[in-house]
Formats: sequence, C-alpha cells, structure tokens
Amino acid sequence: MRTETAALLTLTLAFAGFASAASDIEEYSVPSGTHPHDVAPALDGGVWYTAQHTGGLGHLDPKTGKTRHIPLGAGSAPHGVIVGPDGAPWITDSGLNAIVRVDPKTDKVDAFPLPAGTPYANLNTATFDNGGILWFTGQSGYYGRVDPKTRKVDVFEAPRGRGPYGICTAPDGSVYYASLAGSHIARIDTWTGQASVIEPPTPRQGARRVWADSKSRIWVSEWNAGQLSVYDPKADEWRQWKLPGANPRAYAVYVDDKDMVWVSDFGADVIVRFDPGTEKFTAFTLPSRDARVRQILGRPGEVWLPESATDKLAVIRQ
Repeated sequence: MRTETAALLTLTLAFAGFASAASDIEEYSVPSGTHPHDVAPALDGGVWYTAQHTGGLGHLDPKTGKTRHIPLGAGSAPHGVIVGPDGAPWITDSGLNAIVRVDPKTDKVDAFPLPAGTPYANLNTATFDNGGILWFTGQSGYYGRVDPKTRKVDVFEAPRGRGPYGICTAPDGSVYYASLAGSHIARIDTWTGQASVIEPPTPRQGARRVWADSKSRIWVSEWNAGQLSVYDPKADEWRQWKLPGANPRAYAVYVDDKDMVWVSDFGADVIVRFDPGTEKFTAFTLPSRDARVRQILGRPGEVWLPESATDKLAVIRQ
C-alpha cells in the first residue's frame, strides 16, 4: 500500500464565500490498471470499488491497505456500486448489461440481466427505494428497476432519450435521476415507473449526478455549467452556485450525514464542500495530480473518493 497524507494550508481567496481547508486526505493505492470508478463503504469497515478496466469488484481494507478483487464475468465493465439493504454490494455493469450482486461473505456473483431484446443501456448508477426495489440508470436512454425478491427486471425508455446518469432516493421516498445529455432531472413514480422531467433554470447545464439531503431537497452537479444547484420539491424552486476557481467541472455530488454537500471539480483535482447554511465553499486539494474523481460516497466522519486515473482511493476524515 502506498499511503500519502496531504496537509493543506488555510487560505482565504480574493472572492467571498470560498476558502481552502486544513485537513488530511489519505490515499490508498489499488492494483494498477483497475481504474476505480465508484466506491461504497462496506459494512465491515472496508470500502467496495468498481474496477472498471479489469471487470471486477474490489475491496479495500483501510486498516491494512490490502485489497482483493472479485471477477464479475467475461466482458464485465462495472460502473457504479452501492450497498443495499441486505448489506451486499450491488453493481451497475455496463459491460454485462446487467445489475450484479456480490455476496459479501462468499463472494458469489449473481447477475440480473436486462430483459432479452433490451439494447445496450450503458448502465451507470443505482439506488434502492424505501420499499427495497433497486432503480438504475442507463446513459443510452433508459432507466429501470429490479425486485430482488422476485428477480423481475423492468426497463423504461427515458422521456427525452439519451442521458440518464446519476440517481438517488430522498428520505421522503422519491427517486430522482439526472440526465447528462438531456440537461434535466426527472422524478420517477415508483409505483408506475413513469418519469417526469423537471427543468433546471440554466439551459444546457449538463446535470450529471444527484443526491438528496435530509429535507428531501435534490442537489445536482452541473457538468457543463460548473455549478452546484438544488431543487426544493416542496416549493418547486431552484437555486444555483458557481463552483470556485477557473473553469470548474462539477462531476460528483454527495450529501453527508450533517447535510454538508460535497462536489468534485474534475479538472482541478479539488473536492469542494458546500455549507448550505452559510453558502460558503471549502476546497480540499487532492495530493495526486490528474486524479479524475468521478463519484463521492461516505459514512459518518469519512468521505470516500475514487481516483480513476491514478488507481487510488482517497478519504477525507472529518
């Protein structure tokens, strides 16, 4: 394991509402060539990650730095991973055109293929709703659901075609996805499966990922616009904030247990934390250059980041 710690100096920049942070970022190397795309903290204290370029699911033990890999099958190209209500990692595998579950105790791989005749969906991310149904996105223009009990898989065509990417479940039970190519978000009726488009105020903003806070507001990382936005469904209102720095590219978004909002600036090797109360950004500069953080997920006290271009995982401990 190669572990690096970066101590960052506190610096108030020339414009209001932004500072860099004094914090430790710890990096863990994973096997070369794995290209970790998404991460999900495991119940055993470790971290799951999708090894996109080698067709496997990886597991990191932060205490020892050791990793192990579970092959997902011939042609696998896993994208997203989450931990389900059953404690198992669930993977959206674009190579297999299937949702995959891995037993965390036995490493048994169980695939849930999309229905026969379904075109290549380019599967991206998944979320479980409050009833235990897994919902997923496919950037080719699809979204769908899996019932783990019956193994039934349903696929729906997105109302505006290509683009479904990030997806999340709000505390009130609502499921939303972001459409990157379509520049909008959509709310899924979890009973009928139908999606309703919700237009952000910024045209062609490139909504990439979404995450809900404790009030069921939906936070959106806007790739093209370099913005963080939030949609309040109760008031049917939007607000937007430009990320600090030159030419920001907002890729991942995640809301932690304290309702702090985390966003990755893909090109700047910076993770920014946004405080909705003060409306201020705090920046965390990654130790490694050209890290390409595509997703953020965490647990209380820890924010985990996959560095897809450096074959590392990183954690910010709070």
